[in-house]
Order: sequence, then C-alpha cells, then structure tokens
Amino acid sequence: MLKFSAANAKIEALQNVESLKPYLEGRKVYSFDLLSGYSCPFADECLSKATVNSEGKRKIKDGPNTKFRCFSASQEVQYTNVYNLRSNNFDTLRKLDTREMIKEILAVMPKDMGVCRIHVAGDFFNEDYFYAWMVIANLNPHILFYAYTKSLRYWIANMDFVDHLPNFVLTASYGGREDNLIEEHDLRSTTVVFSEEQAWKLGLSIDHDDSHAADPAMKNQDFALLIHGTQPKETEAAEALKLLRKNKVKHSYSRT
Repeated sequence: MLKFSAANAKIEALQNVESLKPYLEGRKVYSFDLLSGYSCPFADECLSKATVNSEGKRKIKDGPNTKFRCFSASQEVQYTNVYNLRSNNFDTLRKLDTREMIKEILAVMPKDMGVCRIHVAGDFFNEDYFYAWMVIANLNPHILFYAYTKSLRYWIANMDFVDHLPNFVLTASYGGREDNLIEEHDLRSTTVVFSEEQAWKLGLSIDHDDSHAADPAMKNQDFALLIHGTQPKETEAAEALKLLRKNKVKHSYSRT
C-alpha cells in the first residue's frame, strides 16, 4: 500500500505562511516520497542512491558527476523505515498505468491534507506519473500541491495543463541533465548555493522553509537553496557546509 509522510520540520513551517492559510485551515502538510536517485531520471549534480549489499546493509553511492549529495538519499541509508516506505511507493507505482496510479494515490490521500509536497525524496520518474499528479491536483482544488523537479521535459510537454492548475506549483531544479530547458522555456527555477554570498551575487533570495517553493503567488520568481545534508568528505560541498555551520554558531553566540 502507498503511504504519505507527515511533514518534516522544514515543510511543517508552511503552517505559518500567510498566503497558504486558506489551504491549511484545520488541515495539515504532508509529503509523498519515492526512492531517491532511482526515481530521478534526469538527476546529475545531485545524483545519489542508497544501495543495498548482499547482507542487506545500505550505503550511499554518488553519481559520476555529483557535486552535492542528495540529502534524502542519506536519510534512506540511515533510517530503515524511511528507506522501506519510499522503496515501496516507487516499486508499487512504476508497475501501474496512469489510471491505476491516480486510483492508488487517491485511495491513501490523508483526509486532513491541505498542502502536499510531491517528493521530499524522488522525482517524476515518467510522464504517466507526472500526468497522474496533474489529474489529482485538478480533482482536489482545495489542496495545494508543489514540487521541485528535474524532469523538465514532462513539465514542458504538459505546459498547458500545468498553467491551468493554480494549486499545482512547480520549480525547475538546476543540476540536472537538461538544465538548458529551464532558460529555453522560461521555467521558474531554484539553484543550490554554497553560501549566502553566492545567492546574493546571483540576485536570488534564499528559501529556508519552502515558502518560496509552495506559494502560488511566487510562481514566477526564481530563488536559491542553501547546501544542506551530509556531504562527501574533502569536497567543495563539504567545506561549504562546514563554513555555513561555523558561521551559524558564531551568529548565535553574537546574539547572546
């Protein structure tokens, strides 16, 4: 059986976003997740997977061009229940056609869901699956659905449908194999940055709590995400993360 996940600490903060309150009156934030990497056909600079050896033990495997490790893949190595849930969702859905996907997802959708992040982990693994979520959003106008994606060709192929869904908010995520499509089709995008200074130089505000990603009023505004999660040792990403944490500690001490 498919399963939605309760909001993590980051997306739970959406409860406090003023523009989302109409969706969240008496309702909650959830996510629907798939197995990281395996369900991400266009991932490149963030490609990471949880692999399982013959003894059933999991370890992280980064892709050949990984510049920053996928935080959700690290979660799947660390937490067995998280790995099992996402693996089951992915294994179940990839065997179904669009109609069956819609039916199965609707059957387990929480009754009190007001906002859904499609994929804290994973991505739209084929066009049928992408289309299924558009239909689900169309059938549930009282729920806000939002997603980051590198599966840009599916978005572009269904642009007319997407544009007529005010409750279906997409963000193109740089670092994929088809980044050229972002500028070519003027898609709202996000860029992972290694420092606040880098975001400033790019002219981008940083989304710390998914409020940029989820807010329909910001559908046309690009933004940045700070590097996070566990990064490979002795890499630029690891050094950047170390510096961010150091500066955060300094900042907290300066306020006391």
